[in-house]
Amino acid sequence: MHTTMNRITRNTRLAAALVCAAAGTLAGSAHAAGEAKNVIFFLGDGMGPVTVTAARIYKGEKQLAAKPGSLVSPERANLVMQSLPYAARVKTFSLDGQTTDSAPSMAAYMTGVKMRNEVISMSSDTTAVDSTGKQYINGEDTTCPSTNGKAADTLLELAKAKGRAVGAVSTTRVGHATPATTYAHICNRNGYNTIAEQSVPGHPNYNPKLLDGVDVLLGGGQRNYLPKSTNAQSKRTDNVDLVAAMTAKGYTYVDTGTKLKAVDTAATGKLLGLFSQSEMAYELDRVKQSLDQPSLSDMTEKALGVLSKNDKGFFLMVEGGRIDHALHGTNAKRALEDTLAFDAAIQTALDYMNKKDPGLQNTLVVVTADHDHAIAFNGYPKIGNPILGLVNGYADGKPLKAADGKPYTTLVFGNGGRPNATLASQTNPEDGNRPWIAPKRDTDRDDQTAMDTTDDNFLQEVGINLGTPGAETHGGGDVMLFAGGAGSKSFKGTMENIKVFNKVKEAAGL
Repeated sequence: MHTTMNRITRNTRLAAALVCAAAGTLAGSAHAAGEAKNVIFFLGDGMGPVTVTAARIYKGEKQLAAKPGSLVSPERANLVMQSLPYAARVKTFSLDGQTTDSAPSMAAYMTGVKMRNEVISMSSDTTAVDSTGKQYINGEDTTCPSTNGKAADTLLELAKAKGRAVGAVSTTRVGHATPATTYAHICNRNGYNTIAEQSVPGHPNYNPKLLDGVDVLLGGGQRNYLPKSTNAQSKRTDNVDLVAAMTAKGYTYVDTGTKLKAVDTAATGKLLGLFSQSEMAYELDRVKQSLDQPSLSDMTEKALGVLSKNDKGFFLMVEGGRIDHALHGTNAKRALEDTLAFDAAIQTALDYMNKKDPGLQNTLVVVTADHDHAIAFNGYPKIGNPILGLVNGYADGKPLKAADGKPYTTLVFGNGGRPNATLASQTNPEDGNRPWIAPKRDTDRDDQTAMDTTDDNFLQEVGINLGTPGAETHGGGDVMLFAGGAGSKSFKGTMENIKVFNKVKEAAGL
């Protein structure tokens, strides 16, 4: 009896403690909910853990080159994104793929709905292809049946419904998968003309949930907004000028970095910037070729200048979109340069908002990726070994050799493409058609001893040849997430991508 009573007493005390703990947790959650009236969601497309690590080391190499002795070694450099106080890992699989594409993975963040590959912000029953496997597109126009799924509300739309300002910024075209998931709904991501039309107030295909329109839209994509009559490279199949339609609705339109710099955000209510026909330039090429395109930091700062005037708050998505494209091309150098440009944009946003909102008391910043790639960090290189170089071993500092007696680089890819006999596959059109430097993937490996593996156009070795440069696939691994500011404490542990939506929605009171 005595033992039984003691057990009952202990159990009662434990239950009371759990109730108190739960009450405290609920109170904390209630206090946290809705505190972030401003949300900045950064998405590094394809920026998996290896890319983040390699970019950090690459940043350290640059820092040491500019200021010798400022670091013990490049591995000890710091990325801005990794300075945010909370971190998590995210599972990225889509409804029908262990390895996702960008459309459903970013849409999972924006809508909380798990959907099929190539589907943008629609219900889970939506399909991107018909029963024969044919994609629901004709050129860059959609052929999606109206009965094929329903639109899923996005974070941007929910913020707009609350009276907040909204925007999307990307180094890809503004209708590419990642930015499109914030403001458009379509069964197949490749209907770029239709996606563009959904962003234009007054157009028959306009997305009415955007109310008076997306307040800031910056990136590439002129060929989907301008007709052939004014743009020879247009992909439009009508003669409708979507830019003219948007300026008629009060948008300020800019198409160069110089013009964007001149924008007075205090006098600008709506801003549309299209700086290239399709994707914007890689950061490496933008700088080296002195192109009149804004950096991701430039676009981020201007977007914040327009959006942060709204006293009710704002939602801004910023994508480093070309990280993904360089990885598809197994061109690690451009991927790392674009990752550092993405990281610099995060710093720009933090600096800007800390002036407007000291301590980010009302601002949530989330940084993550939509998926990984087939890139690997290879061998046992010594501390300080150049991240784009051949592997020199930690034991003696000498080049490590594969079983064939030839050296190999630290960064390699599980699959990808190689130049072949076709001229188009042999040169880089974004760098004046300079030739790719690509170790062949054949019965024998090329000896890379005399190759400049740090050249802008060096393509890392691949394990499986899938075709020509650009053929590398996404990877199915979990990705990193970093968060800071208002409502960021819940971003920890390992979660499915659809759960990120819930956490942002709660923190922002949407």
